[in-house]
Amino acid sequence: MSSAAAGSPKLSPRTVTPAVETVLAFVNTRADGTGRRELFGDGDSFAAWLAEYDEFGEEFGGEPVATDADAAAARELRDALVTVLLAHAGDEESLGEPLRRAERHLRRAGSLYPLATVVTADGVELASPQTGVERVFGTVLAAVTTFAQSGDWGRIKACRNPPCHFGFFDRTRNGGGLYCTPGCGSQVSMRNYRERQRRGSQAPPQA
Repeated sequence: MSSAAAGSPKLSPRTVTPAVETVLAFVNTRADGTGRRELFGDGDSFAAWLAEYDEFGEEFGGEPVATDADAAAARELRDALVTVLLAHAGDEESLGEPLRRAERHLRRAGSLYPLATVVTADGVELASPQTGVERVFGTVLAAVTTFAQSGDWGRIKACRNPPCHFGFFDRTRNGGGLYCTPGCGSQVSMRNYRERQRRGSQAPPQA
């Protein structure tokens, strides 16, 4: 997972880099109640996902193998990252203790899946020295670290429309995007409108 080489031009804040793609590929594996299924449900489904995603599948030098415990660890890492991405979008339910729990888990993950600095004439990259599933988790953390160092970490968000919470890269000029699609924004607006209507109908009549 490469960082920018010395002397390379600064990327536009709306550029989707390989690091962003890696993070989004990992976090967008959740079931959401609207048709997307859980891809980390057990060891077999996690291994199937690894096989489909070239960057991770090639780590195994053949058919990926994963246990149910590996899938559970993947879900925990993913869900902690989703909570952080929801915080980037200002989701109030993800702030406070949920965010602190997620950050504690990510600190533990950082110690379980450490990264090594690889220096070459072309630049510097972070890479996992581990193998197998542990290397996959390290690769995800390397992608997070690489992009966060660009100063635009807050542009990777999770959609505030429950139960969507789909990870996306905020390409808006001011970084103020809250939803993965206009459709999700419209759903939230409609729910809020109906809630205001309901509250208005329940208000006592004025004397």
